Amino acid sequence: MSAQNNTAGKPRLTTSAMIASIASEGQRVRAAPFGKAMVELAETRPDVVGMTADLSKYTDLHLFAQAYPERFFQMGMAEQLLMGAAGGMAKTGFTPFATTYAVFASRRAYDFIHQVIAEEHLNVKIACALPGLTSGYGPSHQATEDLAMMRGIPGLTIIDPCDALDVEQMVPAAAAHQGPVYMRLLRGQVPLVLDEYDYKFELGRAKLLRDGKDVLIISSGIMTMRALEVAREMEGGAADIAVLHVPTIKPLDEQTILKEAARSGRLVVVAENHSCIGGLGEAVAGVLVRNRVSPAFRQIALPDEFLHAGALPTLHDRYGISTSAMVTAIKSWL
Repeated sequence: MSAQNNTAGKPRLTTSAMIASIASEGQRVRAAPFGKAMVELAETRPDVVGMTADLSKYTDLHLFAQAYPERFFQMGMAEQLLMGAAGGMAKTGFTPFATTYAVFASRRAYDFIHQVIAEEHLNVKIACALPGLTSGYGPSHQATEDLAMMRGIPGLTIIDPCDALDVEQMVPAAAAHQGPVYMRLLRGQVPLVLDEYDYKFELGRAKLLRDGKDVLIISSGIMTMRALEVAREMEGGAADIAVLHVPTIKPLDEQTILKEAARSGRLVVVAENHSCIGGLGEAVAGVLVRNRVSPAFRQIALPDEFLHAGALPTLHDRYGISTSAMVTAIKSWL
């Protein structure tokens, strides 16, 4: 099947664009930050083991498998077994990192995460590739509702990293945290942007990357990268935009969100690579309403529908999460 963008002046896109890196042309990247961080972590943490459901190459865990073959467990195409076995590993004193695609963890193995891992508050770290709309292969591979599902599990920490630096730093932070963690995972050639903002990942903390008087974008995951691009594109006249990065979806840094959203005169926009239902946008809206903070509020998110297959640049434009689509939306709201 071929996917293409018929917009005048834009290049024809082939099926390779359905699995292309989310990095823009010429953007700085780091290769396999998760796999490299796992290898580095394992050097000082003999309790750390790597597990996957036939997807080590596609979650970058193959680097860990090469470095520590005796601590790597290939469970085959059996995500429920993967989560059950990870829970068993945790009960015997290991710290398992279980990797698969986000659709398989959230939809296929949900009950095992809920009952085997979370109910007993086991020390399992679940790292899931292809979050939200980072695959063009249609609803079977697009985890557009994973945050909504996982937010409902008591005691489960949830992380949505922006770039390679976030991924590298979330791995040791997740390992240091006692309890189950669900991590969205960026794999392959991952963009590097946060090193320009004196950024350090801290579990449970949101970080103001840049300030601005007209608009506050509250974002997570790859949408923080897009928010920064929007801010740069609109500076110098169109709008002065602040960007608040929220890498930890649960527990949410309510104090920082309320502090920034309460500043008068700013439009508050929540941007997320997830369905408009049940993710960061509704979490932030709930915090604002409960605390009687009422700025002008808008949401940039994926629609509540099954998304099409196709080339990622085309889909990101169609569903409003590309940089250009965000600029258009924010200008219309202003």
